[in-house]
Amino acid sequence: MGLFTIDRARLRHADADARQQLRASQALLGLAVYGVFAIVQHVEVMLGLIEPADSWALTAYSMTGGLFFYAVIRSGLNLRLRSDRALAMPQTLWAMGSLAWSYAITGPARGAVLLITMLVILFGMFSLPPARSRALTAAGFTMLAAVMVWKAASDPARYDPRVEALHLVFAGIVMAACAMLSMRFGRMRARLEQQRAELAGALDRIRALATRDELTGLLNRRAVMDHLLVALRERHSVQSRLAVALVDLDHFKRINDRHGHAAGDAVLRRFAEAAGAEVRTGDVVARWGGEEFLVMMPGASVEQALAVLARVRARLAATAWDDIAGGLAVTFSAGVALCESELDLEPAIERADAAMYRAKEAGRDRAFGPRALRPAECDTLTGLTA
Repeated sequence: MGLFTIDRARLRHADADARQQLRASQALLGLAVYGVFAIVQHVEVMLGLIEPADSWALTAYSMTGGLFFYAVIRSGLNLRLRSDRALAMPQTLWAMGSLAWSYAITGPARGAVLLITMLVILFGMFSLPPARSRALTAAGFTMLAAVMVWKAASDPARYDPRVEALHLVFAGIVMAACAMLSMRFGRMRARLEQQRAELAGALDRIRALATRDELTGLLNRRAVMDHLLVALRERHSVQSRLAVALVDLDHFKRINDRHGHAAGDAVLRRFAEAAGAEVRTGDVVARWGGEEFLVMMPGASVEQALAVLARVRARLAATAWDDIAGGLAVTFSAGVALCESELDLEPAIERADAAMYRAKEAGRDRAFGPRALRPAECDTLTGLTA
């Protein structure tokens, strides 16, 4: 897995954690608001505006819901839902139920409940899609209208039907305005989401350009150096090894001169495909520069690295190049070295480079390991020895 993929996975994980923390904090805030309202209700009890039993029943209802939603989010059970993981719809409906109940028992101070209802609906607008927000507004209006009609019919002394009619008209006007705002806010949010997606796509392209070779799609020199450093830092024991190989396509300048740069580009792309198909799982092929490539092979010995390069050579030998240029054959020279630590990275690449030049001097189309190896341990791709 590339560094870019790892970084993106870590960013997604961090973003998911931040979202969940925000959901939990919002649910906790809702629970705190229920607590404040409970205190206000009991002040109204002391003033004789609400019956104690009614206040305690509404407090139990509100606090139970608040505690339930906070516990669900805090435990992470909400993450099993495909949508509305903030539980915005059920939380808002529960709050609307609390407010409708409060309107039914508050009496003379019930006008304040209408204002609080508007706040709850506006909160839902910021958390829900426009369609759900409008449905929530309609549900809130229906709840309040039902309570107004019921209380005006059952308790006209405290709930004057004329006052309730005015309250109903006022609630209808304000909620209709909330519905219109929700539509406009939904369009704004849709535009913002589109812009966010476009920005994320542009950022992906920029990151790809920063880490990938545009011609071959392989990691570029800077990115593979980061890979090497990470691999060396993550080694867990002295037994773990990391082999690096530098590969240079033989007589590549001739291909460009005789067949054109388009043919040379096609050769580079096809070599990248061949190398990527033959390396082991976990190995990384990168474009080092020009016609040079670097192969990173974690855990490989020199012999194993040479075997990987032998497979790549065999694949190239079996590849048809006539579609690029008639009679074309592509070979490479390579050098392999082992890297022991971060401090040994640059020296290891230099050793691989030196081995590669020895392979060229020996006739090309071969790979050499470190000069320190015994000849029998340093077989080349052609069966020669260093």
